[in-house]
This record gives sequence, structure tokens and C-alpha cells, in this order.
Amino acid sequence: MDSIDKLLAELKAEYDEPAKPQQPPQTKTFIQPPPKSTSLIDSLLAEVKADFVEKDAAQELRRQQELEQERIKQEKLKAQQLQALKNQAEDWLKKLDPFSAEGLWFERFAEGYSSKLEAAIEYLQTNE
Repeated sequence: MDSIDKLLAELKAEYDEPAKPQQPPQTKTFIQPPPKSTSLIDSLLAEVKADFVEKDAAQELRRQQELEQERIKQEKLKAQQLQALKNQAEDWLKKLDPFSAEGLWFERFAEGYSSKLEAAIEYLQTNE
């Protein structure tokens, strides 16, 4: 019986203590820093990515500059060709007999242009 009395005394002691409000167990969330090896890899990857971005930007800049240089070159070539054609048209106009069949035809043709030179350039371009 002695053991039963001990158990009853223990139970009575548990219930006689003032009731403590039960609180849910607090869970602490710890954000663990990434292991050093991971952060080292991340920094290396970021460095490599930055290098690629920089190289891509430099390559795009070079490409844009080359395109601009090509455009300028084409404009200069076109201006030279136009000047040569203008010189050719001026020479052609000087040699043109205004009373010949071609001269009379050209007078009518040139009526649609702002100048005879412009008409001669157009005429020579289409007949080349």
C-alpha cells in the first residue's frame, strides 16, 4: 500500500500546484548564413556574370561603332557618286544641242524637274 500512497501523493502534488497557463512552445527561426563555400561560389559566379555582361556591352558598343562607321562610309560613297554624276550631267548639258531632236526632247523632259541639271542627272542615271 505504501507505493499506492506515494503515487496518490505525487498526483495530489501535481494537481495542487497553481495551474500554469500552457504556452505553445516557441520556435525560434534561425536564418543560417550560407556556408562559406556557397558564398564563395556565389561571389565567383557573380564575378563571372559581371565579366560577361561587361564583355557583351563592350562588344555591342564596338558593333554599334562599326555600323556607324559603315553608314558614314556609305554616305560618303553616295555623295561622291552623286558628285560624279552631277559633273557628268553638267558636261552632257554643255554638249547637248538644244535644237537637235535629243535637245528638243530633253527640254520637254526637263519641264517636270526643278532644274535642267536635276533632269539631266535623272536621265543619265536611268540610261546607264
